[in-house]
Amino acid sequence: MGSGANDRSRDGEVRTGIRVGAPIESGEVCPMEQIPDSCGLVIFGASGDLTRRKLIPSLFYLERKGLLPDDFFILGAARTKMTDDAFRDALKEGVRKAQADVFDEAAWDGFAKRLSYQPTDYADLSAFRELGEVLASLDRKHGTGGNRIYYLAVPPSLYTPITTQLGESGLSQADRGYSRIIIEKPFGRDLRSARELDQHVHNYFSEEQIFRIDHYLGKETVQNILIFRFMNAIFEPIWNRRYIDHVQITAAETLGVENRAGYYEHAGVLRDMFQNHMLQLVALTAMEPPSRFEADAVREEKTKVFRSLRPIPLAHLEQHLVLGQYGPGQMIGQAVQGYREEPGVEPASQTATFAAMKFHVDNWRWQGVPFYVRSGKRMARKVTEIAIQFKRIPHLMLQAVMEESIAPNVLILRIQPDERIRLAFQTKSPGFKSCLRQVMMDFCYQEPGQGVALDAYERVLLDGMLGDQMLFVREEAVDVTWALLTPLLEAIEKDNRVPVFPNYDAGTAGPADADQLLDREDDRWRPL
Repeated sequence: MGSGANDRSRDGEVRTGIRVGAPIESGEVCPMEQIPDSCGLVIFGASGDLTRRKLIPSLFYLERKGLLPDDFFILGAARTKMTDDAFRDALKEGVRKAQADVFDEAAWDGFAKRLSYQPTDYADLSAFRELGEVLASLDRKHGTGGNRIYYLAVPPSLYTPITTQLGESGLSQADRGYSRIIIEKPFGRDLRSARELDQHVHNYFSEEQIFRIDHYLGKETVQNILIFRFMNAIFEPIWNRRYIDHVQITAAETLGVENRAGYYEHAGVLRDMFQNHMLQLVALTAMEPPSRFEADAVREEKTKVFRSLRPIPLAHLEQHLVLGQYGPGQMIGQAVQGYREEPGVEPASQTATFAAMKFHVDNWRWQGVPFYVRSGKRMARKVTEIAIQFKRIPHLMLQAVMEESIAPNVLILRIQPDERIRLAFQTKSPGFKSCLRQVMMDFCYQEPGQGVALDAYERVLLDGMLGDQMLFVREEAVDVTWALLTPLLEAIEKDNRVPVFPNYDAGTAGPADADQLLDREDDRWRPL
């Protein structure tokens, strides 16, 4: 019998390879996490909020799970004057707060021995030469073989001076081992500035050394999109324009601008979320299968999606884009202030805190399928998800007895706060023959015994040490996405094509106009 056919037993039962009555094996293919080679990590901006809240707690978690090399050190560098002990004490409080329920004092004491601090003036070349001497001493002490990673946990305005000093001091090119640089978003604020920054960084680092971080790509559900799509034969054949009606991608936050007004006033939601996080989710949803599950092949397929995105027609901007800014409102029964009342925000600010956009991917697979993408602050609830809505059934055979239309099938890939995959479909309720109900198949990642769970920063830090660039953004992708959004930003900011702000209350689902962005009257944004 051919390899594509099922065997039949003597009684006619089809054999599928699973013995009838036997428990189904998990079929897991799960190699152990790889431990990186010995290395040193230099964190610029080590006295800042990102280091205290995210980076050090993530590194401490990796240490506790046995995923850091034995020979490893962390050197903090910032303009603040501080001793090693003061640096360790400040970070300890951040870790204790982040991991209050599981903080291990003895484990921290061991981890703290890896921590050092060096006050560094980012504009002073001699300070970087002194930093190099400290690094050489730490290399010898910890036996890291000259392997170094530089993490820029600083405002974007400092990317250029720090990379300049790293290059001019000779620290960008290692005499032995490797030298890598991890750069936080945003990488530029428009096409011109992104290209200028990219050219500047490439004066001192090769593309193989540059790791442009997008922490959304480190989330478990985001990583699982490719496995879910391409390793399950029941989904990939219907992942196209023949079966999918539209795609909705949502990233809603309940928080306001918090203490980021200095950055956010110059960025807004399009620069902060769309150029990186949201378009990355579009690419992962729409990309073709890579020839190999390797960084270069996966990143090339994502870049092909970016190249295929149809430019937004500026003459009909209102049909493709809705902007919003939150005003005063209620969050969990408590009154909260509007964006313009936040500390550091201009009283008449025109910065958008919400955007809903309609994209089209002009290729064979997705022609005619709209991608609706939205993100906003001070929304009704916190959720990030991708909803794949399939087409409605072509003929409603129960039309004579059904008063309402039957809800279409929807596949939901939830990224946060509870990472899960859900599939909504129709079944018959007990009783009357035409009584239907929608049910939900639900898979949750947070199940016991499922291996070491890594959050976004833990994953990207580990991959940076491993030199795996799959979850990092490559040069061309940055260029193409900025080329798509820059004309839009110029039309909004230079031509002042913004609505009257504020136009939605904090604690709601955003401006009402966003509901009208969908093409058909019987479709609406899924409620938040």
